[in-house]
Amino acid sequence: MNTPNTVRKVAIVGYNRIPFARANTAYAEVGNQQMMTAALDGLIEKYNLEGKLLGEVVGGAVIKHTADSNLMRECVMQTALDPATPACDLQQACDTGIESAIYIANKIALGQIDCGIAGGVDSISDMPISVSENLRKILLNARKAKSFGEKIKWFLKLRLKDLTPLVPRNEESQTGLSMGGHTEITAKHYKISREDQDNLALKSHLNMAKAYDEGFFDDMITPFQGLDKDNNLRKDSSIEKLAKLNPAFDKKNGTLTAGNSTPLTDGASCVLLASEEWAKTHDLPILAYITFAEVAAIEYVKNQQNLLLAPLFAASRMLEKAGLNLQDFDYYEIHEAFAAQVLATLKIWESPELSAQIGLPKPLGAIDRNKLNVKGSSLAAAHPFAATGGRIIGVMAKLLNQKGSGRGFISICAAGGQGITMIVEK
Repeated sequence: MNTPNTVRKVAIVGYNRIPFARANTAYAEVGNQQMMTAALDGLIEKYNLEGKLLGEVVGGAVIKHTADSNLMRECVMQTALDPATPACDLQQACDTGIESAIYIANKIALGQIDCGIAGGVDSISDMPISVSENLRKILLNARKAKSFGEKIKWFLKLRLKDLTPLVPRNEESQTGLSMGGHTEITAKHYKISREDQDNLALKSHLNMAKAYDEGFFDDMITPFQGLDKDNNLRKDSSIEKLAKLNPAFDKKNGTLTAGNSTPLTDGASCVLLASEEWAKTHDLPILAYITFAEVAAIEYVKNQQNLLLAPLFAASRMLEKAGLNLQDFDYYEIHEAFAAQVLATLKIWESPELSAQIGLPKPLGAIDRNKLNVKGSSLAAAHPFAATGGRIIGVMAKLLNQKGSGRGFISICAAGGQGITMIVEK
């Protein structure tokens, strides 16, 4: 293992994803393994990795069946990679994809591996369904019964309501509120207007539509199941259409709608990371480098407006370690779980009073919003939880590679009051 004095630079050398699809549409008949394998297959083909032994493949899904317990290894075994390539699962809610990249990057930096793939996938369409607790107990006891008559006795205890399937609920176990419910509280607490939310959502769609038209995503996406682009994207979106949508969470007084919130989504993404030496040996481009990253968490049970604001603390600590200001970046990629959460983040950064109230050591200041999510982000592409990190890292690496130099700031919020920030440089 390298000593701390010989920590290696970590290069982003490749990226790939499948188009993201709204739940129960194009990918309704496939699951995590098929989607993740498709994203990996596209990466492997694009960068001539067939038969190669990589250091490790890591990633995961937020929502998994028990059959997906060894998800990434199962996916590797279905690809053209050398089957001796190890893999493991990692899960940190919506941070999964970017946390997986940090995992691989740290191993490369320390000399434990020379290259690796980080990825993430989620299928809402193929969501696991559980049985009721009473049915579970009856089935277990019937299984242990020593006679047919005893089994029948247990089954006679069944009631019709016991047969109702239990679908996982999209809510925080600590509060019973959904992400949207929490963010509605955030919008009210920080006085984020419906008009500002809709404007941010519109800009995301228009920026992504333009990027598609210009061919920016041509080398970033592998077509899958008949899709060649994200089917949540609305090229014809307008502020008038967004304004007509009803509130989605607080039906009477809410400002969050289906237009300024991300929908439930299916999809997969991955990035290829390597040491400079490995990239050069394999004739692969060094698109950019991962230089700093930070993970943080925040209390959100008493202060329910805080759920998706942990990146504020990650950013503050990361920038201090990097010796940089928030304004020292050419591009900003802030995951748009909800327009309100992005706007609240920006407002707190700009306000000494709000920064002090939430507990930041100092306000980080305003950013140039023309540099924010310039190719569209999650409100347009949508958000398969674990896959968003890989999508955003890929976009940032390509932007910096095209520019030829510069710095990129990435921020992703997550369930459980967690968040990650990252600096990518060229």
